Parts: sequence; structure tokens; C-alpha cells
Amino acid sequence: MKLWIKPTVFVLCLVPSAWLVFALLTDRLGANPIEALTRETGEWTLRLLLLTLCMTPLRKAAGWGWPIRLRRMLGLFAFFYVCIHLSTYLWLDQFFDWGEIGRDILKRPFITVGMLAFVLLVPLAVTSTNAMMRRLGRNWTRLHRLAYVVPALGVLHFWWLVKADVREPLVYALLFVLLMLLRWKPVTLRFGRGLRSDRVSDRGQISNLSP
Repeated sequence: MKLWIKPTVFVLCLVPSAWLVFALLTDRLGANPIEALTRETGEWTLRLLLLTLCMTPLRKAAGWGWPIRLRRMLGLFAFFYVCIHLSTYLWLDQFFDWGEIGRDILKRPFITVGMLAFVLLVPLAVTSTNAMMRRLGRNWTRLHRLAYVVPALGVLHFWWLVKADVREPLVYALLFVLLMLLRWKPVTLRFGRGLRSDRVSDRGQISNLSP
């Protein structure tokens, strides 16, 4: 893995949070900054979760090793943003009124699904270390299959939140379905063969142009 890739991705993952802090301090989040902050952190959580799902198909299709090494970091950044997302709701929206929060969870389906997604994401973050991988063995792989469930719940949470205009959550839903299809072995094999044949063709063209 090239030395610049991981630090670059790390910095890029921090950019949205830096922008949100700057926007909040300079009153650039619109008429309802709490809603904007909650919405943005939630969307960045979903984006990063979907990005983690891109890593394995990318490795299998293109034959690159470095995407897998980014997967853990991207997942932990998704957990970072979902913690901000949840904290904004608990603190700035509900002021830690646990009774009202409990009623919200029971009565509002999008919050129910969002809370479930967060609860399932916690063990993934806690067990993301190499030590936990060794300790859990095969159970680690079984547990981390939740990485497919959480983005689906995140898409559903967003879909039910917006209610009428579902264009944006629809885009995320289609991306999720596409990523799941790319994990299907026949599709991955065909895609990978296509990329390999393109690389062979490119090498042939280059050699023909060489002196």
C-alpha cells in the first residue's frame, strides 16, 4: 500500500467534521442549525458505511490489496459520525429528556430503525481491533456480517425520515443494492475478468507503440 493513501483518506474523512464545526461557528448552517448538523452527520455516516462496502468488490475486481486496509478506518469514521449524529439528537434536540426519547423510539419508526442501526454498529466498532479478531476467531466474521445490515437500516432510516421527497435516499438505496450485487460471485468474476482483459489490452497497445 502506498504510504500516502491511508493518511490522505484519513484527512479526507475529517474534512466534513471540520467543515461542520466551521459552519456552526460562523452561522452557515441555515435557519435550523441543529437539524442541519443532525442531517449532515447522518448522511456522512451512511456514505462512509457504503464506502466500506466498496472495498471488497474493488479488491476482487481490480486485484488491488490496499482497499481492504482502508476498510477498518472507514468503518471507524462511520462510527465517529454516527456518534455525533446521535449526540446531536440526544443533547441538542431532546436535551437528554429520556422519557421523550423513549417515546420517540417507540412511536417514530425512523428513529426506531436508526437506534437499531446504532446498536448494531457498536459491537462492530468495539471488535474492530486485531486483538479482538484473534480472540473471536470465526465468530468475528459472523459478527461483522452486520456490516451489511447496518447500511440497509441506515437507508431505511433516511427514507422514512424524509417521507415525501425520497430521491436522495433512493440514490443510497440503489448504491447499496449495486454493492450487494457486486458481492455476488458471478458478477464479481465477470467484472474482474473484464478489468483484467482491459489491462492486458492496454499493455498490448503500449508495447506496440514502444520503440
